[in-house]
Amino acid sequence: MTPQLSHKFPLRLGLMTAGALTALAAPALAQEAAEVAATTMDKGDTTFMLVSTILVLLMILPGLALFYGGLVRTKNMLSVLLQCTMITAMVMVIWVLYGYSFAFGGSESAFWGGTAKMFLSGVTPGSEAATFSDGVMIPEYIFIAFQMTFACITSALIVGAFAERIRFSAVMLFVALWVSFVYFPVAHMVWDANGLLFKMGALDFAGGTVVHINAGIAGLVGAILVGKRTGFGRDMMAPHSMTLTMVGACLLWFGWFGFNAGSNLEANGGAALSMINTFTATAGAILAWTVIEALHRGKASMLGAVSGMIAGLVAVTPAAGFSGPVGAIVLGAVASGVCYYFVAVVKNKFGYDDSADVFGIHGVGGIVGALGTAVVNMPSLGGAGGEDYAVGTQFIIQASAVGITIVWCGLISFVLYKIVDMTIGLRVGVEDERQGLDLASHGEAAYHV
Repeated sequence: MTPQLSHKFPLRLGLMTAGALTALAAPALAQEAAEVAATTMDKGDTTFMLVSTILVLLMILPGLALFYGGLVRTKNMLSVLLQCTMITAMVMVIWVLYGYSFAFGGSESAFWGGTAKMFLSGVTPGSEAATFSDGVMIPEYIFIAFQMTFACITSALIVGAFAERIRFSAVMLFVALWVSFVYFPVAHMVWDANGLLFKMGALDFAGGTVVHINAGIAGLVGAILVGKRTGFGRDMMAPHSMTLTMVGACLLWFGWFGFNAGSNLEANGGAALSMINTFTATAGAILAWTVIEALHRGKASMLGAVSGMIAGLVAVTPAAGFSGPVGAIVLGAVASGVCYYFVAVVKNKFGYDDSADVFGIHGVGGIVGALGTAVVNMPSLGGAGGEDYAVGTQFIIQASAVGITIVWCGLISFVLYKIVDMTIGLRVGVEDERQGLDLASHGEAAYHV
């Protein structure tokens, strides 16, 4: 998703008679025809991207909010819903003010986009953003809005890691800092033509590094620094509503078609490939998680099925436009197995309290998906790689991109959490935590009995 922006405005001819048009406007018509031949802004692509952008918003509100809300205890339901809502609104404003510029402002820097597009300077309804086909353009406003929803959902994903014990003000301050110093630079490095990882040749179709590894690492660091929930390992902390979690997960899957297929930027065969991979990888992951869980625990669960669903979606995100449908099934199944191991074994062994398994599913699934993209891109597996495709070389590039993202996000996130903790404090008091954040922080309750 690399914009190469231009600013071409259509020549609007006044009403003329046929004779006058022929006699007087022939040079102008020839010039306009040449411009049309050079670039095309198709209404079908525009409509496709409008719908895709709205679908990504559906992933956040209400999809992610309900998914996380069902996973926490009753007394913290509204706190999670509000965090997702407020993060979405805040990041939208930040994106328009300076985020779009920092990510895609046209700078030749390998790490950020510069300040040329701050406050959306120079953007008009006639501005264009490039797609993956030469001469095929979409309105720049649509590209801005589409990328804006990515920034919003990535930031909102983090809160599941430390749900039920963090200050509302701390969440908002951390996200404002994090999106500025972590998300925008990584988005530039991966998706802008001048970016460090883009120039390395890293493949990330829709956000394995930018979205999922970024959010997963930030969530893990936060879960460790904020600390475990009071009573963790002793009190019952089961999800209060698997019904709502399942509804949220299905809304995420539904919206993910905009996330993945929309990343193609055009309504063509590439979008169709991304769409079918979003079906098949997710299906493979659900089946794999359920079978593994049944063998390991003796029973299959709804929580396991939706966890596999999200793991498959996460894993196929970087590979959606590169893999074949069968390769996507395998990728989803492998990622599901690795994520299950981290959720069921690794987390318990190390004892960190990742409330909604943000690292175990998004972080780990993103890593598996980013590395696996090098494999499923092989032509022999139905991938989109060319005849001279070298899987080993690409795997090294993918591993380098994963490593750079982990280090960048991990170190800066650590510093930002510390800044927030030293200024306003990360965590609520023990009594407020026991009462629940709905009442203690927001003065309202999700349910009345």
